[in-house]
Amino acid sequence: MKNFAQMMKQAQELQGRVADMQAEMERARCEGRSGGGMVVVTLNGKGEMAEVKIDPSLLAPGEAEILEDLLVAAHADAKAKVEETMKEKMKSLTGGLPLPSGLKLF
Repeated sequence: MKNFAQMMKQAQELQGRVADMQAEMERARCEGRSGGGMVVVTLNGKGEMAEVKIDPSLLAPGEAEILEDLLVAAHADAKAKVEETMKEKMKSLTGGLPLPSGLKLF
């Protein structure tokens, strides 16, 4: 029974560290860029869009389709960075042990 109590204590400690990491990730910002930096999308650590910057030259008439494509590409770049940051933080939190596939923290 002592081992079970110790396991429960470790699980609670891990849960607390995960909660701290989630709060830290929510404050984190990752930028995605496209078009050579003409479009910059900033996401928080939960993948929510926090900011968009668009070069004024893309606001010219007839540039809407290009702008749309660049926004999608910048968002995908930022999302990949958020996911990599989360993966690295979880790796350090779990001591390098892999999490089960499909496990969501948010």
